[in-house]
This record gives sequence, structure tokens and C-alpha cells, in this order.
Amino acid sequence: MKKKPIIAMFLFGLLLIPAVLASCGKIPAASSSGGEGFNWLLNVISQLSSGIWASLMLFAFTIIFSMPLGLLVCFARRSRFKVVELITKFYISIMRGTPLMLQLIVVYYGPYYVFKIPLTPQYRTYAAIIGFALNYAAYFAEIYRSGIEAVPKGQYEAAKVLGYTRAQTFMKIVFPQMVRHVIPPVTNEIITLVKDTSLAFAITYIEMFTIAKQLAAAQSNIMPLFVAGIFYYLFNLIVSFVMGRIEKKMNYYTH
Repeated sequence: MKKKPIIAMFLFGLLLIPAVLASCGKIPAASSSGGEGFNWLLNVISQLSSGIWASLMLFAFTIIFSMPLGLLVCFARRSRFKVVELITKFYISIMRGTPLMLQLIVVYYGPYYVFKIPLTPQYRTYAAIIGFALNYAAYFAEIYRSGIEAVPKGQYEAAKVLGYTRAQTFMKIVFPQMVRHVIPPVTNEIITLVKDTSLAFAITYIEMFTIAKQLAAAQSNIMPLFVAGIFYYLFNLIVSFVMGRIEKKMNYYTH
């Protein structure tokens, strides 16, 4: 019930945008009236729609692949085998220490320059997903590691007394408590991911912000970028709400 006023206020503000922009002279002259201004807004949203779905697809596949991959990287980072640990540390340092845009360029153009594999439009999508997944897996791995290390040692000892195996200890005791610890930083990373999808333009992946820039250039008007910003903001509100609900459900581990 508390969320309804927030949603209503947002929708009301969205409806006021054409009138406000028209009064400020930001909507093209042909769309200066209130009705025309609203039609202009609907036209911009319609043209952004394909980019919105492209951004959502990139976001969804990145989450699907990077979060479990991050857990595997976390296990390797904590491995008792020194070689595995060092390789994983190097991977994480590269992913966290170089720009995501550069990583996308390497993933996309690397196969062509190294193996002479032809570039295709389909591979552009795959390269964007691979680049984002590899990058965010490194961040998630470090978040997971901090969450695991935050679990008190006494929990492991209690599990050993109960006769739990290592797998049972992790799944029934460590993992639920780790999730509770990592939800806030994971939420921050997911919010960052929503905005970072705009970096896919580096390999000419056509997502929402790329289309907004094209519309802004074609109309000599910055307002399409403003509309795109509203969608990023709304999407992050949804992410924050969902992750907040998950965090509340995990709070029972504190008692």
C-alpha cells in the first residue's frame, strides 16, 4: 500500500513532462502544445522501445550468468591450491582494474584479430553478454567471499559437531547467512549494471541509450536522453524494491 502513492506520483510526473518541456521550449516547435507534446513523448518512447528490450535482455543475461559464475570464482579464489588461487586473483584484478568498455572491445574484436574469426551481428550480442558477465562475476566473487568470511567460525564448528559434510555445511548454514550479508553490496552492483548497459555502445550494440543519443542528434534536442534517464531511474526503483523485499525476508537469520 505504501508503494502506490510513489508509483502514482511518478506516473503523474511522467504525464507532466511534455507540458513542462513545452513551457521551457525544449520540445520541438511542431510539438509545442500540450497534446502535441504528449504525442512527441509517446513517439520518443516508441522509438526507444527496441533499445529498452535490448538493455533489459543484456541486463537479464548478465545477472543469469555472472551471479553463479561469481560463486565459482569465489570458490577458486578461496582454493587451497595456490596456483588456482593466484590465477583467480589475477583474473579478478584484471576485471576490476581495467575499464569495462575496454573489456567489451577485447571480447568482441579479439577473436577476429587473434583467430581471424569473422565478426557477425549475432556475435555482437554474445560479446556484450560475455563481456558483462565476466566483468560482473569478478565483482560478485569478491562480494561473496566477504560474505562467507563474515560467517562466524563457530557456525562451522557446530556443523562439524552435528556431523554435516562440507557441502551440507555450506548449503544449510553458510550460504543462507552469506546471502544476508551480501544483499546490500549485490544490490549496489545490480543498480550499477542497469546504468552500465549503456557502455555496450562501444561495440555498436544498439541499446536504449544509443538510440536516445541518435534521436537527440537527429532532433538537435537533448530531451530523448532525459526520457531514457527516466527509464533507468524507474528500473532502478524496481530493483531497489525487489532487493529490499529479499533483504527483509532474510532478516530472520539475525535472530
